[in-house]
Amino acid sequence: MFGFFRKRKPKGFKNSGRPSADRGILVFENTSDVIQAENVLKKSGWSVRVMGPPPEIQTGCDLVIEFPLIEELNIRRTLASADIQPLSVVPVTAPLLAPVDLFQTKDFGDYLMVRAANMKITIAKEDLKIVNISGGGCPDVPYLAQEMVGKTLAQAPRPRDLGHTLCGYALELAYEELRRIC
Repeated sequence: MFGFFRKRKPKGFKNSGRPSADRGILVFENTSDVIQAENVLKKSGWSVRVMGPPPEIQTGCDLVIEFPLIEELNIRRTLASADIQPLSVVPVTAPLLAPVDLFQTKDFGDYLMVRAANMKITIAKEDLKIVNISGGGCPDVPYLAQEMVGKTLAQAPRPRDLGHTLCGYALELAYEELRRIC
């Protein structure tokens, strides 16, 4: 019924938990640039994922994009064509440079919670109804909760259609992860 324990890896990524020289991190000035870059790269068919930055390279933005390092030149060209420039590109060569996974899933028996960054969304397993949204500190969080709580995952509006902050983006990631595993 539920695929809670089924994990799919994006193509091109290893799941060993160890740093790998075949991955790199795109570092941006702000969250808006990360979101725009992710959209451009995914529309162009690149296998990328948004992650939390390792502490050693934090620049103020709470997100980075992990990508297959061998494709750096082509990915930079794709971003340049959309007038998006990363602050830096960092190869993942040491454990301390590994990006942090944004998702944490917690099974509470009748409920399932997914956390992405600082945002959490909880559903009732029985009917996939959203029972709680919490976290973050952005001004749109109460509005997002008001519009989504009490609706099923299929009925609820997408957070990215309602919110325009880092919290709204993180909630969108948690929402997508819940839809994927349920």
